[in-house]
Amino acid sequence: MKQSTLIENILSKDNLNNAYLQVVRNKGAAGVDGMEYKALLSHLRKNGEQIKESIRNQTYKPMPVKRVEIPKEDGSKRKLGIPTVTDRTIQQAVAQVLTPIYEEKFHDNSYGFRPQKSAQQAVLKAVEYMNEGYNWIVDIDLEKFFDTVNHDKLISILNKEIKDGKILSLIRKFLVSGVMVGTQVEETEMGTPQGGNLSPLLANIILNELDWELERRGLRFVRYADDCIILVKSRKAAKRVMESVTRYIETKLLLKVNRQKSKIGRPKEIKYLGFTFYKYKEYKPKAHKKSVDKIVRKLKMLTTRKWGVSNVYKAKKVSELIRGWVNYFKIGNIRRVTWRLDAITRYRFRMCIWKHWKTPRNRLRNLIKRGISKGNAARAAWTHGYARVCRNESICFAMSNARLSKFGLLSAEEYFMKCQVN
Repeated sequence: MKQSTLIENILSKDNLNNAYLQVVRNKGAAGVDGMEYKALLSHLRKNGEQIKESIRNQTYKPMPVKRVEIPKEDGSKRKLGIPTVTDRTIQQAVAQVLTPIYEEKFHDNSYGFRPQKSAQQAVLKAVEYMNEGYNWIVDIDLEKFFDTVNHDKLISILNKEIKDGKILSLIRKFLVSGVMVGTQVEETEMGTPQGGNLSPLLANIILNELDWELERRGLRFVRYADDCIILVKSRKAAKRVMESVTRYIETKLLLKVNRQKSKIGRPKEIKYLGFTFYKYKEYKPKAHKKSVDKIVRKLKMLTTRKWGVSNVYKAKKVSELIRGWVNYFKIGNIRRVTWRLDAITRYRFRMCIWKHWKTPRNRLRNLIKRGISKGNAARAAWTHGYARVCRNESICFAMSNARLSKFGLLSAEEYFMKCQVN
C-alpha cells in the first residue's frame, strides 16, 4: 500500500463505516463529552466531513480520556482510559488500516490482540517448548506497561513502516490528549491508555521489537500482549537471560521491568495467563489455583441468598460464568475442578430455593410434592439453618441435579465433557 494513500484509506467511507459499526458493537461508556454510542450516528452525519477535513489538515484535536479505576485481585487498581465515542471511531479506523501492515511484521509467537490468535494458543505453544526440554521459565513482568510507554520511542518505531506524517501526528495527538481525573485534565507525557481502540496495536508494535530481539538470540518465547515468558533448558541459562533481556527492555525499549514480580521457575511454579503446568509423562496445562479460587468467589457471589432476584435469573448468570470459564480453560485438565464447581453451585442453589420456599408449611408441601415422605419432609421443613438442612439427603433428592437443570443451571462437568467431544 502506498504511503500517500494511507490517510485516505483511513478516511474512506467504507473504513469509517466499519469503524463506526465496531464501536457500536463494543458499546462501552461515554467519554468526557458525555456522548453515548447511540448518539454517534447522528453526530457523524452532521460533523463527519468536518472531522475528516480536520484530520487531513492536521487540526483535529482528540479530547482527553476519562479515567476509570478498576479494582484488581491484589487490592491495587488498574487505570483505564475511556476516549469519547468520536475518538474511539477514529482510533478504530486507524487500527483497521495499520493492522494488515503490521500483521506481516509481527512474530508468530505473539498471540495477544491479533486476528485468529488466542491466549490458549500461547499456552499450548509454551507447553510444546516445555516438552522439547525447555522447562526453565523466565517470567518477565513489565511494570505498568501501558502507563510507561515512551512516546518518542513508539513514534520512532512506527516511523520505520509508516512514513505518512499526518498519521504519525494523529497517533501522537491521541497519546498526548491527556486524562480527565475528576474535573482536572492531567497531561500524558508517556503511556498509551488502556481502553483505547488503538492501544492494543500500539502495544504489539513496540513489543514486536522485543520479539525479534529474542528471535535473534535464538530463544524460545511466548508473548500475549505484555505477558511474556522465555523458556530455556537450565537455571544458569535462565539467570543469564533474565539479566540480559531486562537490560535490553530498559535501555532499548525504555520500558520498566518489575524485578519483584519477575521470576525464574519450573513450569509448576509459574502462573501464565491463568494457567499453571504439571507433568504426567509430559507437560500439560491446568487452571492455576488462583484462577479456581477466583471463579469460586464469583459463584458464591451469584448464589448468595441475599441477592433478591429469581432463581431462574441466578441460574442464567451462573451458567454464563461457568460457560465462559470452561471455554477458556478447557485446553487444560480441569475435570476435578468442574466437579468442585458443580458441588458448590448445586449446594448453594439448593439454599436459595429453600429460602424462596420461606415458611415451614410451604417447605413441607414442596418436599412432599417432590416425592419425599411426610415424616422426612416434616423433619426437614422444621430444621433450622440453611447450610445444615441443604446437606440433608431428602433435600438433595427433592432438589436433584435434574431438577436444578430445569432452572437453566449448567453443569460445569457436563459442559466440559461436551467441549472435549466436540
